[in-house]
Amino acid sequence: MIKTTVEIEGMMCRMCEKHMSETLSKNLDAKSVSASHEKGMAEIISETAPEEEKIKSSVAEAGYKFISCRSEPYEKKFSLFGKN
Repeated sequence: MIKTTVEIEGMMCRMCEKHMSETLSKNLDAKSVSASHEKGMAEIISETAPEEEKIKSSVAEAGYKFISCRSEPYEKKFSLFGKN
């Protein structure tokens, strides 16, 4: 699994987060997507790293500005009752 972190400019509220997450999910082969307007970023979990151009066009389609992205290996952390 791969975690791709995308820096995004222009998200102002939770509705922006939802719109960005839905657009990225629709356009990329993602297992999960979460966005944060407070951090100005989105995280994409996928089997393979998405193409940067697809990310850029998805961010633009949603009406926001793409700043940068980076991908790294991702391993789901399992925990019981909130403890690792």
